[in-house]
Amino acid sequence: MSTAGLLACSAALAGQLLAASPALAQQGPAPSAAEEACKAGSGSYQWQMEKKLGLKEDGVQSTEDCLAIRKLQNRLGIKPADGKADLKTYRLLLVDEVKKNPNAQGKCPVREYRVTCVDLNRQILWVQTGKKVVYAPVPIRSGKDGYETRLGWHKIYLKRERHFSTIYNNAPMPHSQFFDGGQAFHGTYSDLFKSGSHGCVNMYAKDAKRLFDLLKVGDRVYVWGTKPGTGKRDGGRIPDDVLIAQGFGSDRIAQDPTADVPPTAEEVAAALRE
Repeated sequence: MSTAGLLACSAALAGQLLAASPALAQQGPAPSAAEEACKAGSGSYQWQMEKKLGLKEDGVQSTEDCLAIRKLQNRLGIKPADGKADLKTYRLLLVDEVKKNPNAQGKCPVREYRVTCVDLNRQILWVQTGKKVVYAPVPIRSGKDGYETRLGWHKIYLKRERHFSTIYNNAPMPHSQFFDGGQAFHGTYSDLFKSGSHGCVNMYAKDAKRLFDLLKVGDRVYVWGTKPGTGKRDGGRIPDDVLIAQGFGSDRIAQDPTADVPPTAEEVAAALRE
């Protein structure tokens, strides 16, 4: 058969195949191995994750949803990175957003001077000068019911690097910074008591030291919000503020019930001599 004949036969055969299988001609490129592997079903926070990631908000997992969530999980170091919209992934996404812009809600007043922002709703603390965050958000544990950390504006009036409670068996309060009567920022070393804070703002010891090194007597403090109650639910779902508090680890700070007792005049004088 001539070359022209072979070409004609090939063209005719191709036409017959396409006619026999019209769906074959309409198929797009085959899915990638990554798409085929991302098959996690809908998660308990499907709709919330879709909204945060700018995906179609239908509450039903799609391949696009799965791939976007898995990409986020890889960035945040979440394992397994399976693309499922679960509680852990949503909680850490909220924490990531707060780290990038803790004052996105505008709750902490912006001033030219340094302000320590204490957010009781989310149980976090950060420091800002103007709109610039100079001390990134860290977890805290504020006063429990009946011993709430006092709201509003305060001022650091005393700093004690090595302070001990005069009420609770000389319990250590490392890097104490008093801002209202006996209420202070300070670190905790161990789970000394089970009753929780009596008004002080408890911090991990390493965070309390960094804050102590940054702040000066006279620096301003602003406190707002309400400490989340254990086990509270909003419409059957944990509120975002509680998830943020959990994600930052405030619930793992050692419980310390340092009482709301101001330092004595002798303690203040001794601190000024140090």
